[in-house]
Amino acid sequence: MSETTRVERRDAAALRRRDVWERQADWWRETFTDGADPEYEHEILPTIEGELGGCRRLLDLGCGEGQVARHLLATVATLDLVVGIDVSTAQLANAQQAAPPENVDRTGAAGGAAARVRTIRLVRGEGERLPFRDASFDGVVCSLVIEHAEDIDAVLEEVARVLAPGGRFVLLVNHPLYQGSGSGFVDDQILGEHYWRVGPYLVEDVSWEEVDAGVLIPFVHRPLSRYINPLADHDLLLTRMLEPKPLEQFLSSSVDPDLEAAIPRLLTMRFEHRPAR
Repeated sequence: MSETTRVERRDAAALRRRDVWERQADWWRETFTDGADPEYEHEILPTIEGELGGCRRLLDLGCGEGQVARHLLATVATLDLVVGIDVSTAQLANAQQAAPPENVDRTGAAGGAAARVRTIRLVRGEGERLPFRDASFDGVVCSLVIEHAEDIDAVLEEVARVLAPGGRFVLLVNHPLYQGSGSGFVDDQILGEHYWRVGPYLVEDVSWEEVDAGVLIPFVHRPLSRYINPLADHDLLLTRMLEPKPLEQFLSSSVDPDLEAAIPRLLTMRFEHRPAR
């Protein structure tokens, strides 16, 4: 495939993907934000917060309606700026509507010292072509977004470019091994067995899944090596990996809660930018 054809296919897929989020922006806001989703409230947001403490300038890649950005600005005391970027104008409009006003910290500003302004800035753009200078951020977060990206290599290269030396990249995905295409709980009532089926893990593919009534979302399955190795090639090294036990809310209706409790839904990876000397 020529480079021109690859770019044309990527751009066509990006347009289709963008249209999904334009149409489903309100559904996302109503289903997953402001305490509506227990996994975000009790697992995702606290985990991201814990991995990005100490950052001052943060990029929220694929920010959607801004839930992660708002949470981090409110809970990470060191942050001065969170920049949220997304391809969807509808998502960004919801984010703008919910964004807090600038937070001006005047502590220690007596005697002519400048007041410290803490804020969220929202930008429309694509992860494959980030409109920021090199080393602009000391933290980048991408939460449950990269599975929807068409050109993962371009996204990861851009993350490495805008992340300053010593900075952290927190990547949160649906667990590629246990939540990939064809994977899931099997209740075999003929043999009386329960087990977790693992789909074709090494095969990269795109599947459109009906995640709610009438809501179709594209998911790209990739093995773990497709995240870790490209980042390592750009001096981002994996320093922490979290595979949390599913919340009790997801086990209450299971016919085998002990088995499902041992199968992670999410995977969080923290990478640190350590350029070779």
